[in-house]
Amino acid sequence: MRPLIALAFLAGAVPAAPAALAATCESLLGFSHPDTTITSAVSIPGPSFTAPDGQTYENLPPFCRVSAVLKPTPDSLINIEVWMPAGWSGRFLGVGNGGYAGNYAVAIPAMAPAIRLGFAAATTDMGTAPSANNNGDALVGHPQKWADWGYRATNLMTVVAKQIVQAYYGLAQSYSYFHGCSTGGQQALMEAQRFPNDYDGILAGAPAHNRTHVHTNVLWLYQQTHKTPLHYITPDKVPLITNSINAACNVKSGGLATDAFLTDARACDWDPGKIQCALLDGTDCLTAEQVQAARAIYAGPRNPANGHVIFPGSIRGSENAPDLGWNSLQSNPEVPYGSLFKWVFGPTWHWSTYDFNQGMASVDQLLAPILNANNADLSAFRARGGKLLAYHGWADPIISPQDMVNYYQRVVAQMHKNPAMGLRRTQEFFRLFMVPGMGHCSRGAGPNAFGNPFSARVVAPDAPSDAPSNDSDHNILLALVDWVERGVAPQRIIATKYVNDVAQAGVQMTRPLCPYPLIPKYSGAGDPNDAASFACAAGPPVSNPIAAQEYLQ
Repeated sequence: MRPLIALAFLAGAVPAAPAALAATCESLLGFSHPDTTITSAVSIPGPSFTAPDGQTYENLPPFCRVSAVLKPTPDSLINIEVWMPAGWSGRFLGVGNGGYAGNYAVAIPAMAPAIRLGFAAATTDMGTAPSANNNGDALVGHPQKWADWGYRATNLMTVVAKQIVQAYYGLAQSYSYFHGCSTGGQQALMEAQRFPNDYDGILAGAPAHNRTHVHTNVLWLYQQTHKTPLHYITPDKVPLITNSINAACNVKSGGLATDAFLTDARACDWDPGKIQCALLDGTDCLTAEQVQAARAIYAGPRNPANGHVIFPGSIRGSENAPDLGWNSLQSNPEVPYGSLFKWVFGPTWHWSTYDFNQGMASVDQLLAPILNANNADLSAFRARGGKLLAYHGWADPIISPQDMVNYYQRVVAQMHKNPAMGLRRTQEFFRLFMVPGMGHCSRGAGPNAFGNPFSARVVAPDAPSDAPSNDSDHNILLALVDWVERGVAPQRIIATKYVNDVAQAGVQMTRPLCPYPLIPKYSGAGDPNDAASFACAAGPPVSNPIAAQEYLQ
């Protein structure tokens, strides 16, 4: 058993917590801050803790658990949790949520490893209760709650939680960090753009930052496979598509012939017509209607009035992802994550009536200003010394990794009109790591565990004895700490593929992740399942489908 512990520099780079705490945990019930009510302050002895969702976490230090409610507007009700461990390192970590939030189910699995590493950690339900991860219908008619979800809850959680931490330990944090994926990634980029002074280091995974258009892309996919019963891509055909893509493009994408995933999916131009049935439908081919649907899904949503691209389409190789793949997305009785459209058009809105011209304009007019984090000007965050790391799986089926690449390239262009100079200046404070074969935030056919809290590597308390050491080469959060506190920018991150994505089952392979635009390339010698046999190098020629300017707001 190897507990998750920090490197030596994590323990020694900042002042240790005072020997005597400034307050008892229970006394924090008297903590006062505007619009804030402490509802609970309880000492948790560890090493075991059972969260409200029934999940039990082991190997935890003793910690103070504080719950609070924030009401910045009469219609707001933002719940937050703050966990403050014994042996505090002086660091604060804000933890992101997922979907429409409404609870802590996504965030708590990241809180546990955070306090093991000595961080004081905080999270929020984003003020959307009683919403659930994939259902925000309860927020129809509540525009203040849309703003809470979009940006306000994360900022206020950060401000209030830091004050609670200072009240408990008797001194402010030395460094503050944020980490989230999906909606958490949106929170991360929103913080960097709107509240650049909140965090020293930000880690953004698979960000849903282009929020209104991410949901539009899911709606587009759903419409394409529900035009008629013949357009529906049956469950047996989805892995057929992915397997055909991998066979055609794994080498072309910069990977190995033995890879069951693409290294840089943009290099693949596979067309569904390659497996179209000659005559009758069969188990090893697509019908003409299924080919039509798949082509439209890859092309992405377009405005029918002018042909403008609204959002880059689904990436090739993501169809059969283990979570939120095509089978999951199209099999729902209604559009997944469709509540956002009901906020605009009312509770009786139906997916079949959506107009990608005027309807999209209405959605953007009302929601884009509060939900989208598309601003490529990160100069304020850069100027205060902030560091930003982002990661995105090349096999993400729900948030196109192409959109993250496009955002990064807009930041580069913002930094300097010369692309090479812009990239150099951007990489001084912002680096993007694309993950071959990873689905949405975790899992997938490729190496996908690298310290992201959604992966088996971090969540599992009992990693196998031969698992990679928990240092900054293998843990992207610790790499961010190293960059912020020592000025050591990450040159690569080692990702691990566990057997069946379960850490206890053993290591299947490792491979480096490289700072964009580099990719991991096999050196030509050595074990192809060992990261040591790969180097970061230029990738194959690619194209970058880009949304029209009006959809980048």
